[in-house]
Amino acid sequence: MAELAADRGEWFRETDHEKRLCLWNQLNEEEREATGRYHWEIWGRSDQLPPPGDWRVWLVCAGRGFGKTRAGAEWVRHIARMDGTARIALVGASLAEARAIMVEGESGVLAAAPGAYTPIFEPSLRRLQWENGAQAFLFSAAEPESLRGPQHSHAWRSGTR
Repeated sequence: MAELAADRGEWFRETDHEKRLCLWNQLNEEEREATGRYHWEIWGRSDQLPPPGDWRVWLVCAGRGFGKTRAGAEWVRHIARMDGTARIALVGASLAEARAIMVEGESGVLAAAPGAYTPIFEPSLRRLQWENGAQAFLFSAAEPESLRGPQHSHAWRSGTR
């Protein structure tokens, strides 16, 4: 995803204004809305996209306003969309922070998910459920023992304390 997405994004950003405007004018209103909000492959900066290749840890260490939360949410959305068997751990400093920032925040998973791919959030179960079967579960870094037992294929840890 990262290599292709970076290529698309770079192409779009480097294309002159007239060509972009011509492409934009060919889209209907619904397509413009979807493109404008949800095509992270186009709008995300290359340093916000996952690294290419097979990796185990992707660390984004940056200041406020960089887009770390959006990058993480988009990565989770991509994993869930591509793998219906995915079980993703969403680990925040606290459960309240995981919910408020990683899930329901302005750059969280729900905000990053277009209508057709929006997961169902079940707060009482601390779970996001996608239509294809992928799931994400909220955990608190303050309770590391809670991560013992459940099996996860992926994890996103946000924030430090």
